[in-house]
Amino acid sequence: MKRLTKLLLISIIFLAVGSVNSFGQKATEKKEFKISGKVIDKATGEPIPYATAFLKEAGTDASVAGGVADDNGEFFFNVKAAGKYKVELSFVGYDSFVREDVEVGPNTPSLFLGNLGLSESAVSLEEVTVQGQRSLIEEKVDRTIYNAENDKTTAGGDASDVLRRVPMLTVDLDGNVSMRGSSNILVLIDNKQSAIVANNIADALKQIPAEEIKSVEVITSPSAKYDAEGTGGVINIVTKKNKLQGASLNINTSAGLRGSNLGLNVALKKGKMGFSLGGFGRMGYNILGSFENEQTLLSEDAPATRILQGADTRNNMMFGRYNFGWDYEINKLNFMTTSVSFGLRNMRMEQDDLYTETYVEDILVNELLRDVKTDNLSNNVDVSYNYTKSFEKKGKEISFSGLYSRSNRTNDFVNSLYNDSFDQIISRIKNDNNNLNEEFTVQVDYVTPLGSKDEQIIEYGAKNILRKATSDFAYFRADGADGDYVEDEDVDLSNQFNYNQNVTAGYLSYTLGFLEHYTLKTGIRYEYTNIDAEFLSSDLPADIPSYGTVVPNMNFGRKLANGNMLKAAYNRRIQRPSLNYLNPNIEAANPQQITQGNPLLDPEMTDNYELSYSTFIKGTSLNFTSYLRNTTGSIQPVRTIQDDDVIFTTYENIGNERAYGLGIFSNVNISGKFSLNGSIDGYFSQLDNGLSDPQLRAQNEGFVISGRLFGNYTLPRDWQIQAFSFYRGRRVQLQGSAGGFGIYSLSLNKQFAEKRGSIGFGAENFFTPEFKMRNELVTSTITQKSVTGMRFMNFKINFSYRIGKLSVDGGRRKKRGVTNEDLKESEGGSPAMMN
Repeated sequence: MKRLTKLLLISIIFLAVGSVNSFGQKATEKKEFKISGKVIDKATGEPIPYATAFLKEAGTDASVAGGVADDNGEFFFNVKAAGKYKVELSFVGYDSFVREDVEVGPNTPSLFLGNLGLSESAVSLEEVTVQGQRSLIEEKVDRTIYNAENDKTTAGGDASDVLRRVPMLTVDLDGNVSMRGSSNILVLIDNKQSAIVANNIADALKQIPAEEIKSVEVITSPSAKYDAEGTGGVINIVTKKNKLQGASLNINTSAGLRGSNLGLNVALKKGKMGFSLGGFGRMGYNILGSFENEQTLLSEDAPATRILQGADTRNNMMFGRYNFGWDYEINKLNFMTTSVSFGLRNMRMEQDDLYTETYVEDILVNELLRDVKTDNLSNNVDVSYNYTKSFEKKGKEISFSGLYSRSNRTNDFVNSLYNDSFDQIISRIKNDNNNLNEEFTVQVDYVTPLGSKDEQIIEYGAKNILRKATSDFAYFRADGADGDYVEDEDVDLSNQFNYNQNVTAGYLSYTLGFLEHYTLKTGIRYEYTNIDAEFLSSDLPADIPSYGTVVPNMNFGRKLANGNMLKAAYNRRIQRPSLNYLNPNIEAANPQQITQGNPLLDPEMTDNYELSYSTFIKGTSLNFTSYLRNTTGSIQPVRTIQDDDVIFTTYENIGNERAYGLGIFSNVNISGKFSLNGSIDGYFSQLDNGLSDPQLRAQNEGFVISGRLFGNYTLPRDWQIQAFSFYRGRRVQLQGSAGGFGIYSLSLNKQFAEKRGSIGFGAENFFTPEFKMRNELVTSTITQKSVTGMRFMNFKINFSYRIGKLSVDGGRRKKRGVTNEDLKESEGGSPAMMN
């Protein structure tokens, strides 16, 4: 039956790809005329992204088609009738432009108008709001882009709330992110990675307010320019940047039952120099929940032991992110920028009256009561610098970048045990675990077009990352509720682990455009990793060999008629274990379930194969993607039973993961006021740890389905209503499964003061008092079922206002920076089509 299911899934994937290819072939047979061009700045020659374009009948104002250009300034129209037309172009801060001599017919079925230059307007605008009617989801040659700035339902949330709306991504209730079922991904912030991201992606996302996110780019097949890390792919979170002259102050705030936030952002741009200063804070409070756990332990020499646990939970948290940026345009060919950012995350969690009941043959043999308090506190600082030199030859440039990133994290707990009558604390256990992660990165990148028509591009560069990680951990014991703590001298419980990693890399990438509609991008990257690790207080083994890695990649694209596109890709990726997996500190907040990292872990390797098709049908964009992902040396948990019926979890490089997937994404513009988009992601997962010992051997397989739906409707008098829903089904794991869940939200917003301000009301999960996630663990000796409940119902009021006198800045310089695509975490563009 399982084999039949797999064969059926594979048949569905190839049938879907074959069907959409047949659709594309039929589209090419349809007779249409194409009019295209590119919008540029007349003075600088730079493209003007998202300029508005209209096609009208010559001699009249009758509109035939309209839309916006893509991020390269390119646009095109498909028309069914031969004849004479005119093209009108406009963009905020520029004079309008009209091209009259546009004619298509049997002799000119495809007309390229060339570069169409717009001149800057001489009038300075006192208040400017640049808005484009862009789709919420955009498909590019090498990535999918989610335009988060158009989504008002995330107001008052953070980056994890935004990522839940992005196709191919899944975010659980704790903020852990996965891409098409894989949690081994790289998350960048403005093309840079900080130390806190390397430590814990979920923590980093909670520090970024949703209002500051412009877009999210999902790159499933990264080129050789990107680090080899991230088997699942790359996520780049693009924050909003000031591109205007003058000064401005933005205020964003919301207040709700479960959380509130306040953000201030000041920007100053004068001539060639720009400054930005921002601060954003978010608090979560009164987040109540519950915890239930039932585990059965089997043994050949003893009767089965059943353990029941339960507790009420309370969470309070505070997140913040503060940044200062400076950039300076030395001249039109030389540009530098630097930034300093600071982030904090304080989460305090309590389990009240955690009871533990132990049964042997249904007879209660032990009963315990505890209180558990856990503090997860962290802060991070990033300092970056970038210098970019351009050349007279368009597209040719070299950049030098540097990054220093430091993250401190404290993960402590106190476990208080009551006496037999549950009215007095008789002992306490405290675990202090201070983590430090530092990164020093230098990087140089060079890109240049080849040939007279720029149909070839070559890129190469080098990079060095020096990472230092430290875990200082200790256990203390105390008598009673007020006794003094005494440190445990066991080196397994109290020690310091130092981990130094040096990654040196070089890459070469080549892009070729040929036969007008074909693009090939291929490259190779080599990385050499040297590791030095030690335990400070003992001779525990920490000898980790160095290794080199060759990582090839290939991306192939074919543009079809009507803007349709067919893409195929292959890449090989490496995933190094992060400190979460390496940390030898014993995590025993729940004494019945303890976890310890393994400092001797090796990296895992993954081969990715992908085939996708994008099409447009009467204002509706559709994307079909099929993929195969195969991972060897997979880092998987190994669970055994220790004394006192404790489940002990650690990690090993055992196993193979294989996933066959199909995703369908759509974006529908029903009218100028109503848009709807949604996606369905599904894959069949196979996991096998490859062990022969029947006590440890594990394998599992099954389907994983998730989906989302988003709607937006513009009402009269500057009112807007938006709704969002998301569901993730049960997720297959090596030894069991993680439960599914769903969330939804609704918001109503009103703009005022010539759209400088907005006020609104939002409601989240208003029909669901409590979410419950049901997880299951099954091995030859352990059966465990746990239920985690969280009360996420929330009602909030959102407010934002912008103060400032602004004028359009004509310069649009691309900024480069350091990107560290690193560490396994625990749990390009086609022209826009005008219709």
